[in-house]
Amino acid sequence: MGLIVRSSAIHAAGCYTTAPVRKGERIAEYSGQRITKEQADALYQDYPVTYLFGLGDGSVVIDGFCTSMFINHSCDGNCETTEEDGRVWITALRDIPADAEITYDYCLYDGSDDPCTCNCGADICRGSMYSAEELKRRKAEARKLAAENKRRAKKRGKRKAAKTRSKAGMTVA
Repeated sequence: MGLIVRSSAIHAAGCYTTAPVRKGERIAEYSGQRITKEQADALYQDYPVTYLFGLGDGSVVIDGFCTSMFINHSCDGNCETTEEDGRVWITALRDIPADAEITYDYCLYDGSDDPCTCNCGADICRGSMYSAEELKRRKAEARKLAAENKRRAKKRGKRKAAKTRSKAGMTVA
């Protein structure tokens, strides 16, 4: 299978086929050094772009340094990733014509406050490279925090009102 890296409308560089790909065909392996998530966090602390692929529960990642690292995210990707015997394969979800950009849904689940904005342009774009489940979790967390802040503000307001009433009730002799 021939793959080339060139400019992409999705993000800087992308990975493209040079020949048609059949549904179910393996296109590439995401390869690189296996390191712990903690090692990756320390190694790439000040880097805006990384090529990491989380394995299993995410405690180990592949520090990608291969052609596959240029495969961009799409909320409606033409490929998917599968883990098999500790290896990660990129496999076609449908027939892909020659010269098409290869994409898969990153389904990110870790990224602190980074919005991981998506630029895929798909009709079903989520606007983020986070998985639908992670976006739900983040929204629930934000609602919980907003409710907690509202409760605190209301409590502060009651204390302030009580102080104001006590000052207003004081008489000067």
